[in-house]
Amino acid sequence: MNKPNLALIPAALALVAPLAAATSPAGMGWAPLLSPDRHISVAVRIALDKTLEYTVARDGKPVILPSRLGLRLEGADLEHGLALAGVSSVQPIAEDYELATAKKRHISYRANQQVVTVRNARGQSMDVAFRVSNDGVALRYLVREPDMATKRFVAEATSFRFDTAAKAWLQPMSVAQTGWSNTNPSYEEHYRYEIPVGTPSPLPSGWVFPALFKSGDTWVALTEAGMDGSWHAACLQADAKGGIYRIGTPMAAEVVPGGALLAESRGTLTSPWRVIALGSLATLVESTLGTDLALPAIAFDKNKVAPGHASWSWALLKDDGTVFDVQKKFIDYAADMRWDYTLVDADWDRKIGYDKLGELARYAASKNVGLLAWYNSSGDWNKTEYSPKSKLLTHEQRVAEFARLAGMGVKGVKIDFFGGDGQSMIRYYVDILNDAAAAGLLVNFHGATLPRGWSRTYPNLMTMEAVRGLEFTTFEQQDQDAVARHASVLPFARNLFDPMDFTPMVFGDIPKIRRATRNGFELAESVLFLSGIQHFAETPEGMATAPGYVKEFLRTLPRSWDDVKFVAGYPGRHAVIARRAGDAWYVAGINGDDKDATLDLDLAFLAGREGQLIGDGAGEREFRNATIRGGAQRMTIKAHGGFVAVFK
Repeated sequence: MNKPNLALIPAALALVAPLAAATSPAGMGWAPLLSPDRHISVAVRIALDKTLEYTVARDGKPVILPSRLGLRLEGADLEHGLALAGVSSVQPIAEDYELATAKKRHISYRANQQVVTVRNARGQSMDVAFRVSNDGVALRYLVREPDMATKRFVAEATSFRFDTAAKAWLQPMSVAQTGWSNTNPSYEEHYRYEIPVGTPSPLPSGWVFPALFKSGDTWVALTEAGMDGSWHAACLQADAKGGIYRIGTPMAAEVVPGGALLAESRGTLTSPWRVIALGSLATLVESTLGTDLALPAIAFDKNKVAPGHASWSWALLKDDGTVFDVQKKFIDYAADMRWDYTLVDADWDRKIGYDKLGELARYAASKNVGLLAWYNSSGDWNKTEYSPKSKLLTHEQRVAEFARLAGMGVKGVKIDFFGGDGQSMIRYYVDILNDAAAAGLLVNFHGATLPRGWSRTYPNLMTMEAVRGLEFTTFEQQDQDAVARHASVLPFARNLFDPMDFTPMVFGDIPKIRRATRNGFELAESVLFLSGIQHFAETPEGMATAPGYVKEFLRTLPRSWDDVKFVAGYPGRHAVIARRAGDAWYVAGINGDDKDATLDLDLAFLAGREGQLIGDGAGEREFRNATIRGGAQRMTIKAHGGFVAVFK
């Protein structure tokens, strides 16, 4: 009998499992795989047409209806004409890890795993590994086939079929080589809110991950994790007739010039995990499934894993601020606010120069502030001219440049303008992360793909953009007008599992733009949005307008979080989330609606404790400072307003 490949199981658990079945009649399945708490189940079967299907249920109610699985490779159809070759026994999975850039610091992942092996009519086999945890399901493919020297990906059949009454919150995938200077795709489109499932994407390139759905009383987030650079990044296809969402592939232009678009391997071809987080909205908000399924951390000096807060001139001052004197002022600003970093943005090599950047780094160090430097990732894949450019394209270039920066005292790099999701571009990200880690540098990617759990694998990855962030609201009024609703979906979608460099918070004016949010909303983003380094957009002059208690709040705001608790929310309307650092709880809420929202907040976990509430004052640019007690609270949040509450 052939045994399924268990190489993906951690070594401590890699026990050879007896086969539960060697054959199964077409149309027949086997016992469902259950989550540890037995609330979630995944059932797999060979369908009558000899394809592989799976279903997912929660408490016996279907969530993912019968959906197709399979791969097609050059010379191997592992989608059609399949027969069962084996099913492993159920293996418990237990992993514990620590993350400094996520919603929880100490994370325990528990799941049950089973590997199904199928074979096509030519005798070629494929393993499909399933994992079921208390917060969702994951699956991935492994193709060994020693007779195939090179395994080249052609297509993937994985689909997710929802009841046609379900609703979706989705962001379109931008078309490659469109947008400013041909810099798309960068995961920067506006979301579509609560649309009927099956609604086609307005763009032919599909929908991005994470993709959020509600079916009955169950919320579902689809994404992927476990990207090691050998596989392209996926999306959902544009056409989802009948509520069937299929895995899509990158467009042809999404590559390093001359590099591969799709996955291939000379050894075992191993896909990323296809992740289906599901449960109540609280379950999703508190879930860490997107990093649970990522690869374990590479070696990196823990003393250099330094989350924090940063001053940043470019958000409001744009290119004119990238000069020596302004950057020195922003270092002083960071020091005054007790922030950890100052980010020097594009064209610093032309306007400041390497020698003077080193001088800034030394000056910042004297103020206990670290310096971060911007780079252009691109070679020929877009038309951007910002520099330093084309200095990171090869391993040799990166080693030299990163060593130079580290020698100057620079703490990290922000790298912008990537070219998409093809395999060679994903490999480029991974190579940068590895080389930066070897040099002891922190990394922030902009104009970039979704991290997909990389913050676990690469402790030096502090954050990534992949969002229509604050900078878009500084260009056109229509983006500013849409930002309140947009921000209120992000904790449930883009920022659900991965750090997000939204670059929040402005209290003063935005040049040529009428700000649409109240000050309480802006302050709440500092807690609500997760980013290993939170780059604050406000200038020293704007911060000077804030009362002392607001500045003190921002001076003492924790750099990382130990735990999370969902309090209230509905994607695209409002969000209230609590985060713990040590013994202190921070509760933040925003209202994305155009009218006031009265919410009943369950703060029973804070019963008996008294805290400080900072929220909206009478005017849009005003604050109020009050006392709040734990327990049940009825709170009214003004339209486009928000609050933070601190219980120490």
